[in-house]
Amino acid sequence: MSVDEPLPPLFHVTSAAEWDAAKQNGSFTGSTRGRSLAEVGFIHCSFAAQTADVVAAIYYDFTEPLVLLEIDPAAVPAEIKIESADGTDQHFPHIYGPLPLAAVVQVQPLG
Repeated sequence: MSVDEPLPPLFHVTSAAEWDAAKQNGSFTGSTRGRSLAEVGFIHCSFAAQTADVVAAIYYDFTEPLVLLEIDPAAVPAEIKIESADGTDQHFPHIYGPLPLAAVVQVQPLG
């Protein structure tokens, strides 16, 4: 992906409860599994091909319902950086600010 190309859709896995809270608050401010944007500094996201690995690595023992947020990066006002994950050669998108609900184009339950 070159600098001039628009980003493809981004994805974020979260608990259904955290998504419900975001709908009440007007924006999503979770980062990843129990940690907030305020704690981490960004919202962890993935590209489509990385999503199953994220679920397997981070949520393997999670017992509450999960949802997968599909995000339109063009609708995100905060900076999005593609950064390497610690200890891997993979690069993931990170959103450096709150995620507006309008940027979430689809929500799918994960079973």
